[in-house]
Amino acid sequence: MNTQFQKQPDYKQQQGVQSFYEPTLQLLNEVYLVKQTNLKLRGYSENNAAVTKEELAQKMAYRFRITMWLAHKVISSLIKADQVMAFGSYVKPKDGDE
Repeated sequence: MNTQFQKQPDYKQQQGVQSFYEPTLQLLNEVYLVKQTNLKLRGYSENNAAVTKEELAQKMAYRFRITMWLAHKVISSLIKADQVMAFGSYVKPKDGDE
């Protein structure tokens, strides 16, 4: 599967990655909400909540049944498309997407 995906023409590969944008953003919002709730229960500021790229990639691979390589491609593509806020190894939804 992975080698087949890498051998596709560029536009097909880009379409394949972009087809995961919406489900990934929904998953990111779910995980982010859990992180916010955990911080709130512990008495910390909810604004400090963020999700690691690795955790998001693992959840994507499990839920969408894709490879880790593709999950990381989707995450990096979301960052380049300015769909999520990224800092270091963390991502969080844009303020308007919450």
